[in-house]
Amino acid sequence: MTVHFPFQNSYAALPDNFFARVAPTPVAAPRLIKLNRPLAEELGLDPKELETAEGADILAGKTVPAGAEPIAMAYAGHQFGHFVPQLGDGRAILLGEVVDRNGIRRDIQLKGSGPTPFSRRGDGRAALGPVLREYIVSEAMHAMGIPTTRSLAAVVTGEPVYREGALPGAVLTRIASSHIRVGTFQYFAARGNVEAVRQLADHVIARHYPEIIGSERPYHALLDAVIARQARLIAQWLLIGFIHGVMNTDNTSVAGETIDYGPCAFMDAYDPKQVFSSIDEFGRYAFANQPRIGLWNLTRLAECLLPLLDEDKETAIKQAEAALDGFAEQFTSAHQAGLRRKLGLATEREGDRELAQALFDVMTAGQADFTRTFRRLSDAAGSGDTSEVRAMFAEPAGFDEWAPRWRLRLAEERETSPAARQAAMCAVNPAFIPRNHRIEAVIAAAVRDDDFAPFEELITVLAKPYEDQPAFAAYAEPPQPEERVLQTFCGT
Repeated sequence: MTVHFPFQNSYAALPDNFFARVAPTPVAAPRLIKLNRPLAEELGLDPKELETAEGADILAGKTVPAGAEPIAMAYAGHQFGHFVPQLGDGRAILLGEVVDRNGIRRDIQLKGSGPTPFSRRGDGRAALGPVLREYIVSEAMHAMGIPTTRSLAAVVTGEPVYREGALPGAVLTRIASSHIRVGTFQYFAARGNVEAVRQLADHVIARHYPEIIGSERPYHALLDAVIARQARLIAQWLLIGFIHGVMNTDNTSVAGETIDYGPCAFMDAYDPKQVFSSIDEFGRYAFANQPRIGLWNLTRLAECLLPLLDEDKETAIKQAEAALDGFAEQFTSAHQAGLRRKLGLATEREGDRELAQALFDVMTAGQADFTRTFRRLSDAAGSGDTSEVRAMFAEPAGFDEWAPRWRLRLAEERETSPAARQAAMCAVNPAFIPRNHRIEAVIAAAVRDDDFAPFEELITVLAKPYEDQPAFAAYAEPPQPEERVLQTFCGT
C-alpha cells in the first residue's frame, strides 16, 4: 500500500530566498500514537493508509512522500519586543500543501522533524510533552469554534531528546491554512527587499483573501483584512479565558488562526493579569494585555507594507494609521457581542458593558473560576437559581450585589424563554476546556508510563466542549489547590 498525498504546492514555487529546501531527518523507530481520522478525511487523505507502518514513517519524517517539496520557511520576528532579523522554521518542515474537500488550501507540516538552516544550534526535535499539549489544545480550540491550526497526527520517534534530561522524542503533524506570519513580512522588510514583500503580499491575497483581488488598493485591503481577522480572533480568546503565552510577531498568523501552542494555558480563577508562561517575566502577554499586543503586532505588519501603500512615506504612514485605528472598534464590537451572548442577552442595551465588567470585577475579588462561573450562569438563566454560581466565589458578597442587576437585565429580554436562553448560553459557555492540570496529568502518564489512555479520554471529552457529558463531569471541575499549574513552558 502506498500512502498518497495529493500535493499542490504553491509556497515552494516562490523565490528561493523565501525558504530553505531541506528534508526531514529520519528517526529510528516511529510509532503512531494518534491519528485525527476525521481531519485526514477532510484533507482528502486515507486514514487506513496513514495508520500503516509506511504512514507512520511519513508522519515521523523518516520517509518523504511522493509530490512533497520539503522546505523550512524563512521569517523574522519581535520576541518579547526585541527584533530578531532571522528566525525561521528551526524544528518544522513544510512537506507541502493539499486542497481539502472544502476547496481550502492547507499546509501539512512536520513539527520536531529535525534541524534546518534556521535551527540556531538547536536539535530541531520535539519532546513528547509539548507535542501532546499542542495536539490537545489545538483540537480543543477547533471544537470550541476558534480559528486555529489543527493536529493531524502525533508520532513517537523511538529516540530521546535532551532538555533538562532525556525525554521521549515525538513529531506533530500540523495543519494550517498557511504558516505565513507577520514575521514573514518582517524578514523581507528588514532586508529592504520591497519586491519580496510585494510577492508575499500577492501570495497572501491570492491564498487567504481572494475577494480583494482586483481591488483598487489591494495592499490597503490586505492590511484591513488581517486587522479584522486578528481583532475577532483575540476577542474569541478572551471569551474563553485563553492565554496564548508568547504573542511574538513570528507567532501571529496573517490568516487569522491561532498558531504555535507553546506555553499557552486556560485560566482557572479569573484574573486579568494572569500569566502562566515561564518566559514572560514581566507579564507582556498577560490575559488582558492580549488585545494591546495584537495591535502592536499588527502595527509591525503595517510598517512592512508601507512601501506598497504609497510612494510617499508620510502618506503611507497616515493610511496605515487609519487602518490600525479600526482595530479597537472591531475588537470591542466582537468582544462585547460575545459577552452579551455569554450573559444571555440577545439585544444590545446601554449598561451592558458595565454589567459584564462588574461581573469580572467580582470574579477577580472572589477568585471565581472563569469557565465554571459562566457555565453555571447558563444553568441559572434557565432555572432562576443562582446558588451554584454563588458557590464559585470564595467571597460571595460581590456576586450577591451583582446577581439582581443581571436578573433585571434578563427580564428586559421578553422574547426569549428561560429554556431558550439557557440553551443559547450553553452553546457559547463551554463546560470543558483543556485545564492545565489535566494536560499535565496526560503528559506525565505518557512520558513516564507510555500510557496514552488518559490522552485519548481527554481529547474525547474536549471534542464536545459545550455538552454536559455527565460521565466525564470530573473534567469540568477546577483544580484542587495542590493540582494548580502555576507555570507553563515553551517546548524548545
